[in-house]
Amino acid sequence: MQPFRTLTALAAPLDRANVDTDQIIPKQFLKRIERTGYGEFLFFDWRRTASGDPNPEFELNDPRYKGAQILIAGKNFACGSSREHAAWALSDFGFRAVIAPTFADIFFSNAGKNGIVLVRLSEEQVAQLLHNAKTLPNYQLTVSLEAQTVTDSHGFHATFEVDPFRKFCLLEGLDDIGLTLRHEAALDTFEAKHDQAGWLKAK
Repeated sequence: MQPFRTLTALAAPLDRANVDTDQIIPKQFLKRIERTGYGEFLFFDWRRTASGDPNPEFELNDPRYKGAQILIAGKNFACGSSREHAAWALSDFGFRAVIAPTFADIFFSNAGKNGIVLVRLSEEQVAQLLHNAKTLPNYQLTVSLEAQTVTDSHGFHATFEVDPFRKFCLLEGLDDIGLTLRHEAALDTFEAKHDQAGWLKAK
């Protein structure tokens, strides 16, 4: 998992509340066994018309937001089912941070384990960021996990809360496997002793 410290990047607006995980990654794409390759299916039903062409009315199809790494969304983002594929799709598409007033609890956990920083700000602050992203050309934000701040070059400044353990994991780039491997030497020692004890008992 790639460490996250401070990111300055283009921000894209998704001015919708209650965006559920079935819209983030529709169920027909959940048959894949890999954790990669989901980016092309992100918001598929919104990004594509019935004929499969890009929907020009969908925000993320606007050329102004190509390459955005920060997503600004409405409240209760990623509600619905608990599928971890939603975090995989956002990450694979290129988003490293999502800003919203509230997030679904299970998604909040899944996103952190996949290197995505979720920033909870007030509805008023998010409304200001959405307005800026819609009206200011090449609107960029700086999300500092170290300082727990969101800033721009137009005077916006906000702080956000983050669980200390989740912050540590994101700063160090540690997912569940990475956390386990930090204790690899101790695990090897335990296994060696366990194997030896089993051999002596059998003998």
